[in-house]
Amino acid sequence: MEQRQESQERDAQSRITRLRQRWDDGIDALLILSPVNRRYLSGFTGTAGFLLVDREGQWLATDFRYWEQASKQTPDWTLIRQKGAWTEALQEAVADRGWRNIAVESDVVTLEQQQKLETALPAIRWVPRKGMVESLRAVKDEGEQAAIARAAALADRGFQHILGCMRPGMAERDVALELEFFLRREGAQGVSFEFIVASGERSALPHGVASDKTIGTGELITLDFGCILDGYCSDMTRTVIFGQPSAEQRKVYETVLEAQERALAAIAPGKSGRDIDRIARDVIDQAGYGDRFGHGLGHGVGLVVHENPRLSILSEDILEPGHAVTVEPGIYIPGWGGVRIEDLVIVTSGGNRNLTTSPKELLVL
Repeated sequence: MEQRQESQERDAQSRITRLRQRWDDGIDALLILSPVNRRYLSGFTGTAGFLLVDREGQWLATDFRYWEQASKQTPDWTLIRQKGAWTEALQEAVADRGWRNIAVESDVVTLEQQQKLETALPAIRWVPRKGMVESLRAVKDEGEQAAIARAAALADRGFQHILGCMRPGMAERDVALELEFFLRREGAQGVSFEFIVASGERSALPHGVASDKTIGTGELITLDFGCILDGYCSDMTRTVIFGQPSAEQRKVYETVLEAQERALAAIAPGKSGRDIDRIARDVIDQAGYGDRFGHGLGHGVGLVVHENPRLSILSEDILEPGHAVTVEPGIYIPGWGGVRIEDLVIVTSGGNRNLTTSPKELLVL
């Protein structure tokens, strides 16, 4: 555990170095209010505080509740004790530094926060900057990749567990509850999102969170879930069935599986998110289900379960080694049901490494 803490501290400091390498001349410092970006850059896991970074220094402000925690988690940061409003701590941090232009996360700061900034420090020009930290977060370092892999491995174990528990007549909500209990008992700090357990006609809902509906024989059942370990998320989906599937159910399933496998085989550095999405979408189009695949093929996974890069028809992202992305094509037919299969992969220098090991043939329970 101590070695892991030291590794996390080194990783955090490396991220600050990479952030400074992307600095532009239009700003003197960067204010971080996003809790996710705060954790990513500093390693601080408390729920209150902000970061300030310039070309040479780095400051973390937090209050009494987290002071000792911050002292242990962020030894390379200068701490500022927040005694009143956060803007008062900010005034103290900025005083006498000669800064004139401070960047703010334009996609994070609310109108109310912007007004407070302008009131507290009227001489400062607050410069909007989007994605300065998020662009760093998209490429996972070795420690992050290891954490995501551990979370994916636990999700795989959760899938094997729930297969042994599910029975016809069981409510979707009870399936989700048993799965979450198992993951937490095995060490998960939380779940990546509200679990999707959708059976029968409800499996046509891409985000059909678990309901009171009971699962019947002959119904497709979509299980989409993930857990959090060491702050990092996993995400996987499998579709199973009680009883023998119909010919159409098998056709839909095999179409989704072929689409996913072709997309997985193509993932490599230099490929665009749009092109990978098109590979899977073409398979589904050719099978006659093109209008039944209405979402993007995948998304980045990290400290949050949906982040950059994106695999979709609108994506302009280019894959790089260290990207962690899902590959999750689906077909959804209203009034009939649906199928989705999802793996989580790390882009490598030579292609990709699939972190999801659960079987993908149609499991007949």
